[in-house]
Amino acid sequence: MELRQLRMDEFDISTKLSEYAFQYTLTPEQRESNQKHFKPERFWGIFDGEELQAKLTIIPLQVYLQGNIFAMGGIAGVATWPENRRQGHVSTLLKHALQEMKGKGQTLSFLHPFSIPFYRKFGWELFAEYHKYVIPVSKFPRKVEVPGRIVRDVNDIAALDGIYQVYASRYNGTLVREEAWWTRSVLQGDNHSVVYYSAEGKPTGYALYELKDKELVCDEFVFLNEEARSALWTFFANHDSRIEQVTMTMVPTDDQLPYMLPDPRVTRETVPYFMARIVDLKSFVEQYAFEAGREAVLTIEVVDSAAPWNAGLWRLSVNGEGKAELSELPADRGEQADLSTDIQTLSALFTGYKRPQALYSIHRLTGDAKAAAQLEAMIPAGQTCLMDFF
Repeated sequence: MELRQLRMDEFDISTKLSEYAFQYTLTPEQRESNQKHFKPERFWGIFDGEELQAKLTIIPLQVYLQGNIFAMGGIAGVATWPENRRQGHVSTLLKHALQEMKGKGQTLSFLHPFSIPFYRKFGWELFAEYHKYVIPVSKFPRKVEVPGRIVRDVNDIAALDGIYQVYASRYNGTLVREEAWWTRSVLQGDNHSVVYYSAEGKPTGYALYELKDKELVCDEFVFLNEEARSALWTFFANHDSRIEQVTMTMVPTDDQLPYMLPDPRVTRETVPYFMARIVDLKSFVEQYAFEAGREAVLTIEVVDSAAPWNAGLWRLSVNGEGKAELSELPADRGEQADLSTDIQTLSALFTGYKRPQALYSIHRLTGDAKAAAQLEAMIPAGQTCLMDFF
């Protein structure tokens, strides 16, 4: 068996495996587009001779975390032929991917799991979920008059991205979107867009949606103020002669929508979505912005079987400006850790998905109670969100 990157002439065998594993068939137009954008250096496969046995893709991306930008490796397209399963191929690929991402300075990694328990074994942990609403027309927010204007089917990526950047940077885990990502991954298919422009002509909100049968399905509802939110909902309400309900997906879980509805008895579902993993603990923590004015020194014992460079006993030193230094301590010193945990728990903690005290209460973080309280005060509060898929 050989582990290597794919070559340009191996697009067909890679696509064949993906179609079989994920049960789809590309149209000739889709195949041509995918081949045009095929970047074999992002694909890693296990080969038996010239036969591709299993593969995955590492997509170089960036994400917002506390308003700062972190390099992230997106794991996608993990696939194995059924006759090659349970032979350790995916385990080999994932561990190799961690080494690759570390070498490229990608301190975080995200993936959409086919099985949450499976990826937890390799250090990934849930970090993002979203609300899904089904709201009948009779329970829509009330229509309001706004001073600005609504423009439908806007293709101005700069305008859309300007709104998105302000909105997304408030959350932890949202993607930094390049123009190519907007074109190929966001604005595609038969979806419509609508943008609200304030009275001053500034774009302050948008929605991406599609109409099917008697339903309006909204995949992104992004607004910078209450005026924009009200304007977009009024636009949806003006479809009341042709739709019976709106289905909203990818709604951040800190939303206030039910409280704002005339009748909040609507269908709401919380959907577990993406998983995250700290790839390089030392580099990640030293980029992280802790709460200013919280000087502290803690020792933390970390378990990480898939990325051994993260495992061990660490001294976390944070100065008054919120900058950290993480130093590995020799195991033979016999120093007692203030706290003990694993890389999954730290991934949930540092992305803001779970708070230290909550993790301590369920024994995912163990050790000294005062140290856990100290860590709680050091970690800024933050809400996770991810509206993309890969």
